[in-house]
Amino acid sequence: MNFKITIRNGFELRLREEADAEACFKVVDENRNRLRTWLPWLDNTTTPADMATYLRKCRDNFATTGSPDLGIWYDGRWIGSGGFHDWDKTNRKSSIGYWISEEFQGKGLVTEAVKAFFRYGFEEMNLNKIEIHCAVNNSRSRAIPERLGMKQDGILRDDGWLYDHFEDIVIYSIIKEEWKTAKK
Repeated sequence: MNFKITIRNGFELRLREEADAEACFKVVDENRNRLRTWLPWLDNTTTPADMATYLRKCRDNFATTGSPDLGIWYDGRWIGSGGFHDWDKTNRKSSIGYWISEEFQGKGLVTEAVKAFFRYGFEEMNLNKIEIHCAVNNSRSRAIPERLGMKQDGILRDDGWLYDHFEDIVIYSIIKEEWKTAKK
């Protein structure tokens, strides 16, 4: 099953294959200490086999629900992940999560990837609302929805458990009509 969203030449979002597990795990492992500050799944991904299991789950989920969890590829290298989570088909909404390798931060790549997710979510998944949930203190992750003009819906106190403590989570959203107006 091939699925990809081309952002521009050499930059795309696509489903990962089990064959990508070793390369994906290497990037995760290289960024583990930084990612562990904000992402709760790192302790469950300790080997390439764990990554292969996760990639299989992502592909199976896409095949059954149509909700993509994709690799971010830049010049043929896997540099991070992004995807839709908690797709609520009844209310036509979903949230987007993302992360990128430290060496590629600050280049606008995640912002471009999120714009592509907006386009796919609103045009292909027929969503009415897309959310981004971030830890309140994760300034880099919060910069993306703020840069893209998403509205802050609120802060959920002690809503995210990160290994040994709770984090407050801020929720940003954009409605399909706002996105249509903003892209003109």
